[in-house]
Amino acid sequence: MEVESLQHHLRQKFAHFQVIKDSVIAQFIFEYLLVFPSSITFTTLIMTPVTTNDLMKLAQWMAGDFSNYKQSFEKPQQFAHIHIFFRPLPFEFFNAIGFYSEQVYDYDLWSPYRQGVHRLVDWGEQIYIENYSLNDPLRYAGAARELSILKTITPDCIQRRYHCSMIFTRVGEMFRGSVEPGNKCLIERNNCMTYLVSDVEVTQTTWLSLDQGMDVDTHQQIWGSTFGALRFEKRESFAGELST
Repeated sequence: MEVESLQHHLRQKFAHFQVIKDSVIAQFIFEYLLVFPSSITFTTLIMTPVTTNDLMKLAQWMAGDFSNYKQSFEKPQQFAHIHIFFRPLPFEFFNAIGFYSEQVYDYDLWSPYRQGVHRLVDWGEQIYIENYSLNDPLRYAGAARELSILKTITPDCIQRRYHCSMIFTRVGEMFRGSVEPGNKCLIERNNCMTYLVSDVEVTQTTWLSLDQGMDVDTHQQIWGSTFGALRFEKRESFAGELST
């Protein structure tokens, strides 16, 4: 491809993905590419996380300790009292905004039943959240509340959960997210292979989520809530710990 053609191609692609509109650094990279178009591939650049307004807003809203106390108090036979923690990781962990998360019953805060690590990636109109599992999750139990434990989590102790990423879109004053399409986020539960169906709504002060495991053959629900979404309210914000 000739230089002028490649430059035109880059302009079109950047305009479509809108990945540089809020970043002085990205604008510099774009101008550099127009002069030296062979120095980097477009694919490499668009997969580099860029902190746009929406991505940072979602990160700020996610960062916190959420509790469904009101829901569990009103309907104790249907909903247990649960906390979801999203604790920001140092920016250097992914060279991007990332979180460590725990889901835990209120009566046993040191025994989370779900732990994960998450990396936010800007997709222009959408925000893509990569999900990772911990190789030895029990070692890091409580890291969402104890920063001394959080600091021991390193990139070499996590594994990417392919096909299990979440895709978020801003809708007014909320973000809606769901697991990436394809029914390929597989989880074995009760000796049955299931795929995850997950839907989330996030606002500045609330987190609603519904996770269900569906049989890969019959598509019948095997695990997850049968009484509707879990409704969490933010008890404490960790947004001040975010860095870029």
